[in-house]
Amino acid sequence: MSIVLDQKISKAAQKDIHELQQKISQFKKGEIQEERFKAFRLARGVYGQRQLGVQMFRLKLPYGKLTGDQLIRIADLSEEYTNGNLHTTTRQNIQLHYVHLEDTPEMWAKLEEKGVTTKEACGNTVRTITASPMAGIDPDEPFDVAVYAHAAFEFFLRNPICQDMGRKIKIAFSSSDKDSAFTYIHDFGFIPRIKDGVKGFKVVVGGGLGAQTFIAETAFEFLPADKIIPFMEAGLRVFDRYGEREKRHKARLKFLIEPKRGLGLEKFLELVKQEQTANAFQSYPVETEAIPVEIPEKQETPEVSITNEAQYQEWLSTNVFEQKQKGFYAIKVRLPLGNIHAEKARELVRLTKGYIADDIRVTVGQGLLLKFARKEYLPYLHYVLDHLGLAAPGADTIIDVTACPGTDTCNLGVTNSTGVAAELEKLIYNEYHSLIADADIHIKISGCMNSCGQHMIANIGFHGSSIKNGASVIPALQVVLGGGIDEYGRGFIADKVIKLPTKKIPEAVRRLLNDYDANSEEGEYFNYYYLRQGKMYFYNLLKSLADVQALSKDDYLDWGETEAFVPEIGTGECAGVSYDVVSTILNDAGERLHYSGEALEDGYYSDSIYHSYSTFVIAAKALLLSKDVHCNTHIGIIKDFAEHFEAVALQVDFEATVLQINQRIPEPVFAKEYHEQAKNFFQKVVALRKEDEENGKDKEVISNYYKA
Repeated sequence: MSIVLDQKISKAAQKDIHELQQKISQFKKGEIQEERFKAFRLARGVYGQRQLGVQMFRLKLPYGKLTGDQLIRIADLSEEYTNGNLHTTTRQNIQLHYVHLEDTPEMWAKLEEKGVTTKEACGNTVRTITASPMAGIDPDEPFDVAVYAHAAFEFFLRNPICQDMGRKIKIAFSSSDKDSAFTYIHDFGFIPRIKDGVKGFKVVVGGGLGAQTFIAETAFEFLPADKIIPFMEAGLRVFDRYGEREKRHKARLKFLIEPKRGLGLEKFLELVKQEQTANAFQSYPVETEAIPVEIPEKQETPEVSITNEAQYQEWLSTNVFEQKQKGFYAIKVRLPLGNIHAEKARELVRLTKGYIADDIRVTVGQGLLLKFARKEYLPYLHYVLDHLGLAAPGADTIIDVTACPGTDTCNLGVTNSTGVAAELEKLIYNEYHSLIADADIHIKISGCMNSCGQHMIANIGFHGSSIKNGASVIPALQVVLGGGIDEYGRGFIADKVIKLPTKKIPEAVRRLLNDYDANSEEGEYFNYYYLRQGKMYFYNLLKSLADVQALSKDDYLDWGETEAFVPEIGTGECAGVSYDVVSTILNDAGERLHYSGEALEDGYYSDSIYHSYSTFVIAAKALLLSKDVHCNTHIGIIKDFAEHFEAVALQVDFEATVLQINQRIPEPVFAKEYHEQAKNFFQKVVALRKEDEENGKDKEVISNYYKA
């Protein structure tokens, strides 16, 4: 039965929701290949979970912004369809776990009623665009960057150029030079500048975490604000055409920009400049000065009494700061392990309504930020948070440990990250309470090397691993040190120092903090202390903890487990998927041709041109794969086609025809011509394949080649 959708939902979202429901039905009937369906659902936020039969459903919250109504709707859905838990992420998103596939269209529809989407929350797309949670209230910001993050989110959502890239793209906007959004580890990063009265950004490109971490390179010290979206669009077009697709772990933008294995920054920027001809907009100004926010009218608060003055003062010093709007304060809320139960989320909204702005931000540290509280409201708001168990001091400090879900729910998790995170928070609270006010040391944990917990930008970080001892396997964590950002906004990538049994991690942190206390210079930043002492110093400091001969029986158990550790690493879906049959590829090409015609009819000429381009490339790839020619980049397909199929066979100069896309302005005349050329080419390819099918030559193709 088709879902009846509220007419407040946009036509585009309605189409998406019905399509998801239809594809799920087709998949259940065996009409769609599993890998093909997986690629589809990922781009709608539906991600496989470690537990069979259930999914993780990821929302797409641009720069982590939520209204109270949106948070209540998410909480309601989590109770109705899942286990009632909302999990916040380092990408400023919310994830719901233990979701049944059949429920996702209805859940999506109910989210869209409140203006929340899941479109492109996963898959090979532009992921959630993050920004400093303090954007708009940061005393150090030259202007509110959130408006640009929002404009970019709207521009790239459902944009055809980024629906089927080789890999995902991550974009971040920091509110100041302090780089609180960690732009230096993003594909595209933006730091605000004002030059001669003109707003603009320092632009960095090619950063990334994962198994190989790259610090982004500076593309522009200053790019006018109206040029950043055209720059990103052209950059995505270059990534789409030249980026690796066969070797999944080399398919990120960072590898394309890296000079030894890719194009290098200079060549990349040259191609970006060339590609801008194809852009729908050469300039994309954003007129809004700041994200609109309605400040609640002044009112009396319910009378409360502070029962623990010391705790209240500690909360004020670590979790509250004055905004750039004088007289108003922002409150950081720690969420243990990034989790908040539905009932607690609803109560938070209900009890704070009218005392804060209706603009809650999910933070990069997996917490929440409440804004525009008047000073006289702070005792009441502390009382509310304390009542909900959310007034713990130390938000965004050493005790606020970041951790991905790890083996709790993730297929890629090697060891339990949440259990050790909880242990470390206890350790800090009980033995190093004085450090709770220290915002210069951060601890981050990932269950595997893929950095969802951002361990490589932690001063003290860990990622899941294992150690063999004879026939036994010990749950372990790789210790990394020296990542993060200093007071000047300089970004550091951590060094791998030593691998330790996971049960030895609390003692490792104890040794690190004791040594730092004893041997650091007055006011010395942890990373400077690390660099001064050197990697081998810390290896030797921790080495004895790695002695497998000195382990107890408990050391063979992961946190929260009662049975011996057995590595159970599934297949993750972060990298998208691959699938293939030549006839299936031709169907994809025909689908793109259809999209081209629709966009042409609706007057979206740039979109139509891109869909026509995709028709050319995908159809050509089908023929190349039928001849066992590897297809790992679009530009490779374009160049290889002329070599393997004589131009006269299809009566077209393939390369020259296809690359008109970056030589001609996206005007109606060209859009129509290009669509007709793609249509004619597609029909000729189909005719050639029909001959092969009649001769029994339709073939299965090695899966990895498809994604080009």
